[in-house]
Amino acid sequence: METNQNPQKKNSNKDLARGMGIGIAIGAGIGVALGNLALGIGVGVAIGAAIGLSRSQKNKDKSE
Repeated sequence: METNQNPQKKNSNKDLARGMGIGIAIGAGIGVALGNLALGIGVGVAIGAAIGLSRSQKNKDKSE
């Protein structure tokens, strides 16, 4: 079975995952510093998702 997945969509998923991973790492550091790891990770995921979505949108605009 061959899947014909759009390479652009695949890259946008990678951007989102990469952004969330970076956000989790930053959020964990902030959470440890503030003494509330769950809050830090939550904020980091939100920031990372925003970064990943903005990067994927930027790449989408470039390709058009």
